[in-house]
Amino acid sequence: MDSKRKSILALTTAAFGIGTTEFIIMGLLPDLAHDFHVSIPKAGILVSGYALSVTIGSPLVALAMARVERKKSLVLLMGIFVLGNLMCSIAPTFGLMLAARIVTALCHGAFFGTGSIVAANLVPKNQRVQAITLMFSGLTLANVVGVPAGTAIGHAIGWRWTFVCIAPIGVAAMAGILALVPKMAAQPVAIVHEFKTVVRPKVQLVLALSTISSISLFTVYTYIAPMLETVTHVSPRTVTWVLVLFGVGITIGNAAGGKLGDWKQMGTVVYGCAAVLAILLVMPLAEPHAVAIAALVLFWGGLHFMAIAPLQARIVDKARKAPNLASTLNQGAFNMGNALGASFGGLALTWGYGYRSLPWLGAVMMTVVIVLSLVAIRLDRIQVSDPDAGGEADFIPMH
Repeated sequence: MDSKRKSILALTTAAFGIGTTEFIIMGLLPDLAHDFHVSIPKAGILVSGYALSVTIGSPLVALAMARVERKKSLVLLMGIFVLGNLMCSIAPTFGLMLAARIVTALCHGAFFGTGSIVAANLVPKNQRVQAITLMFSGLTLANVVGVPAGTAIGHAIGWRWTFVCIAPIGVAAMAGILALVPKMAAQPVAIVHEFKTVVRPKVQLVLALSTISSISLFTVYTYIAPMLETVTHVSPRTVTWVLVLFGVGITIGNAAGGKLGDWKQMGTVVYGCAAVLAILLVMPLAEPHAVAIAALVLFWGGLHFMAIAPLQARIVDKARKAPNLASTLNQGAFNMGNALGASFGGLALTWGYGYRSLPWLGAVMMTVVIVLSLVAIRLDRIQVSDPDAGGEADFIPMH
């Protein structure tokens, strides 16, 4: 294995750790609610708090580290990751647990923004997409391996040990970055110029699609563990395996979406979202049946990520003159949807609608995504030539 590939794998390890700590709350939500003596909807604030920290904190952290050498920046960010997870493991109250999650999230968007630039600069220009895709594969692997394993550890010996076990992943990533990633000077960022590009309607429409699609997903996925335990009446161990199926689904869907998006970008979004809408409408009927809901979760994750993957190519097209800011905002868009989805689902449960109502709320959001996608297609047909198009596009990753 050449040195450049080893460097990218060090970044992949970090992505795996960050993805695991982001999504692990979904599998541990009932345990956390029980230990902190709070309701499931209130425990869901741990999801929305993390996401809002990414959305608001990432641009600030990125700005603070704008002049820091990139290798050093990545190591510092993973140091925040390790510290945040250790804080989670010892948090004595719900408020301090929320604070620990907010600290942990500060590394998220800035790491992926900086890491994607580093990965792209390690390889020739015609291999940049492959390099960044390899780094981001850590996120999908987190849902296949990290989240189910962490959930199983939490159920077996306590959720605090899950965060203790996540911290060494960050230490390993720091060691890999120090040993394998070459030094890379930071480049000056023209914030005003980039801001003028990202406020264009077509760019904002892509960010809106990222946000609302994420709302649809996390309205349901945030509460997947208590839903399965309460409605489907399965054991925590079975919940772990359902999470594995979801991880497998999103891994396959993400890969398929990338290929289909190259063929027919917005067509993949529209038809994929229509399939997700159908699954969400059927999901309440399937929830009482273990085999049926497990199968639906597999296809739901796969189709959702297949539909959304082409949006990362679209934001490249529409914001190619603002790669730095667009990268950060795209992370923020996804995580804003994460926060809003968790909040909307929590409100529905607080108002007494029950877990079986959550897929219907997700279906409403997915309908909005379909409508906006059709609007985007219409705009493309009206204005075939984009005045800001042209030049070489930088790859903008979408979580």
